[in-house]
Amino acid sequence: MKSIKKWCVGLLFAVFFVSLWGCGEEDVIARVDGKALSRSGLESHLAFKRVDSSDGKRVGLMEESFVNRAALAAAIEKSGVLDKELMAAELEEFRREMLISRYFERFLAEAVTDETVLTYYNTHGSEYEEERARVAHILVRTRPDMEESERKARLTALQEAWSLVRTGRKGFEEVAESHSEDRISAKKGGDLGWIAKGSIDPGFSEKVFGGLEVGTVSEPFETPFGYHVVKLLEGPATVRKPFSSVSGDIRYQLRSAARVAEMERLQKSVKVERISKGKGNPS
Repeated sequence: MKSIKKWCVGLLFAVFFVSLWGCGEEDVIARVDGKALSRSGLESHLAFKRVDSSDGKRVGLMEESFVNRAALAAAIEKSGVLDKELMAAELEEFRREMLISRYFERFLAEAVTDETVLTYYNTHGSEYEEERARVAHILVRTRPDMEESERKARLTALQEAWSLVRTGRKGFEEVAESHSEDRISAKKGGDLGWIAKGSIDPGFSEKVFGGLEVGTVSEPFETPFGYHVVKLLEGPATVRKPFSSVSGDIRYQLRSAARVAEMERLQKSVKVERISKGKGNPS
């Protein structure tokens, strides 16, 4: 059994190096310990390294390196220092990994094109629709560690601001500028711009998308950020996300699905017979 195993290891090394060494006399570019290095092997190496075959100077340098590295590898292999069985296992794993990687790189490039991604976007438009509304708010901030008395004082401050708007004594924008502690939106009269349903705090989203009419102002309510009142400026309206913002996600989704399907197809195309279970497998 041991001799058969060693023979298999030797065979694997022979197969691995055949493209380098195996050739007819007319294809020989050098001999290393009597073994011929092939011109076709060099050409494959140049293609792998993306070297232009018309660049004579660089081809000459690559050929010199090709021969020298082959000689170095042969010397190391002959030394017997390295574990041949371990090397064989590494080479086999590299071969498998390269086959799988190169195959799916090519397969997915053909299976999922720019046109495929655009077609999916156009035929699944509802998946990329979202409800948006343009809103403004007045915010009085709170903190989780606030005393209840301070929290009530904060709510009272917002209620006073809301009262100014509700009674018409001041406009919403004016009150937002003077009372809101969200200083970024306060400079714009409280305007937060267009927000998507589900992209904000659930309580805030419920107030905005729960039936508030355009131009009206909500009653005070609380979120983890503090106390708010909101004004619906425009919407809500259902809009589709632009293709440019979702094409990357679509491509990833389609490539993942195509890869899984192709892996299943490939695995079914070969016959696998399990002779015995490995030591680590349960009986």
